[in-house]
Amino acid sequence: MMDRNQMALQGKISITGKLKIITGMHIGGSSDFAPIGAVDSPFIRDPFTHAPIIPGSSIKGKLRTLLAKMHCKDYLLNTVDKDDEVIARLFGASGNSFACPARLQFFDLFVTQETIDNFNAIETDTYVGEVKFENTIVRTTGVANPRQIERVPAGAVFNFKLVYNVERVKEVEQDLQTLKEAFELLENDYLGGHGSRGYGRVKLQEIALQPVAGLKLDLAAYEAMFKD
Repeated sequence: MMDRNQMALQGKISITGKLKIITGMHIGGSSDFAPIGAVDSPFIRDPFTHAPIIPGSSIKGKLRTLLAKMHCKDYLLNTVDKDDEVIARLFGASGNSFACPARLQFFDLFVTQETIDNFNAIETDTYVGEVKFENTIVRTTGVANPRQIERVPAGAVFNFKLVYNVERVKEVEQDLQTLKEAFELLENDYLGGHGSRGYGRVKLQEIALQPVAGLKLDLAAYEAMFKD
């Protein structure tokens, strides 16, 4: 049974890499107060640079859900408080009488400067974005309802980072193996909306592990897992 108590911190591991967009990705932003002629469904942007971002909550939620679906013991997906022990300690869990802090700390993903420069050099529909025109068809009448969806174009690259809290050294290998499994599931699924129509295919690249806060742990073997 999992120990639900918060444990002493042995150190941290910084996990960095690149997330490359393989097919146009849409993670929705607010369309409130949009001017006439604006895109119906814009993607979320950094309010300061106006470049696309991927919220850390989006990738955390997707990775957790994929793992939960793979490790669910019943036909129906269980509630968060009944997640598998490793999933619970990686992503956090809580119930009526317990709280298990997450070992993984996610960061928002920001698009690389190289991506911005590349897309600035060509003509795009919006700033570092493309607009895809789609129709929904009313089956009973055959009437089309057109809409515009803004997507982060294929080829865009985001800086990826998360931090893993080392609490029990003996559990590090199992935790990182589970994280690798989550990455593989994501690469064979999608990120954002409209994935059943081909949106949001991504690839994680250049994964690197670095010790933080004086952690005395050889990470070479663990890093090699992510390069297989």
